[in-house]
Amino acid sequence: MDKLLIVGGNTIDGEINISGAKNAALPILMGTLLINGPVTIHNVPHLRDITTTMELLIGMGVDLTVHESMSIEIDSRPVKIFCAPYELVKTMRASILVLGPLLGKYGEATVSLPGGCAIGMRPIDQHLKGMRALGATIEMKDGYIKAYTKGKLKGTEIITDMVTVTGTENIMMAAILAEGTTIIKNAACEPEVNDLAHFLNSMGAKITGIGTNTLIIDGVEFLHGGEYTVQPDRIEAGTYLVASVITRGKIKLINVSPNIMGSILNKLNLVGAKIDIGENWIKLDMQNQRAKAIDICTEPYPGFPTDMQAQFLVLNSVAKGTSRVTENIFENRFMHVQELQRLGADINLDGNTAIVKGKNNLIGAEVMATDLRASASLVLAGLVAEGQTLINRIYHIDRGYEHIEEKMSILGAKICRIPG
Repeated sequence: MDKLLIVGGNTIDGEINISGAKNAALPILMGTLLINGPVTIHNVPHLRDITTTMELLIGMGVDLTVHESMSIEIDSRPVKIFCAPYELVKTMRASILVLGPLLGKYGEATVSLPGGCAIGMRPIDQHLKGMRALGATIEMKDGYIKAYTKGKLKGTEIITDMVTVTGTENIMMAAILAEGTTIIKNAACEPEVNDLAHFLNSMGAKITGIGTNTLIIDGVEFLHGGEYTVQPDRIEAGTYLVASVITRGKIKLINVSPNIMGSILNKLNLVGAKIDIGENWIKLDMQNQRAKAIDICTEPYPGFPTDMQAQFLVLNSVAKGTSRVTENIFENRFMHVQELQRLGADINLDGNTAIVKGKNNLIGAEVMATDLRASASLVLAGLVAEGQTLINRIYHIDRGYEHIEEKMSILGAKICRIPG
């Protein structure tokens, strides 16, 4: 397996382009199963999870063509297989998102149970609750969810027991072609959910309440083809901003949406960064100053995103002062702490809170990535660690960051990929 080798001590300084959002692109690609006609999706990031999704769609019979700059043309009309097999679902939990569109359009779906996850349990009970409420029959057999319906799904009111991003997306897609009106209450408000809704509306869906916790979907007869551009990745953008902060540099991000990054930018302002924003760009300058420690509590959007917790944990590890980082979304999302401690970080865990005492610097060592955002935090730590840091199991980072070693190199980092 490939590894990343980083020599710390260089300032992150320069300009880079932010990729399309993985967590928006995945449900949008699944959503193309609902469409009668060719659809082209632009600004799709070149990531392992995207490749897995394409394999899944092709396996169902979808005609799929990848153009330059990762625009993907998809025609789902030839679909004849309504199954997401274990071999693909086990590598990417988002595969569960084929359940809603397959059930809504074809009246049947067989999807492997995704099981647990390294960062904590992400149960699918809310997905199944929504499908049953819409009129589907759900059976569990041989490790698979088998769902079917006689005729069309029927619109209804669904109140989820918890805020769930993929649950909201799955129920929304199932309801697009249902008879009547579906109301989803306690819906997730994340920008990636909104991007999926805007995509579906651009293809003829009727979804209102976008950006609120109540979504109203009026069923339509069919969706037509068209084109859509995936929004920029706010988590990738936040990761590069933190890289510049901890190395006391300056950076400009282009093809970014500052309006969906409020909680991240507010925290970076508080640590001492000078930030300027435009319609599709962000400039950050630390003016060669060390960051101030900042307390973090992860929450559903518009609160601070759990996907930025690990990166800010590194920031606090080299900041002035002591901070508390509280994880409220996933129960096991501090596995990177042990690896950061190997690099010299002063972090102690107290339940779901990490108490961090900032140090002047970290020390390079060999470490192992445990999940996607944990791997990003180790890259950041390597940038500010004295000497060499070797990161193992970087297939995690390839799931969510497009060419991270190339982008970091452009910005001045000493980083290279070592083939496994």
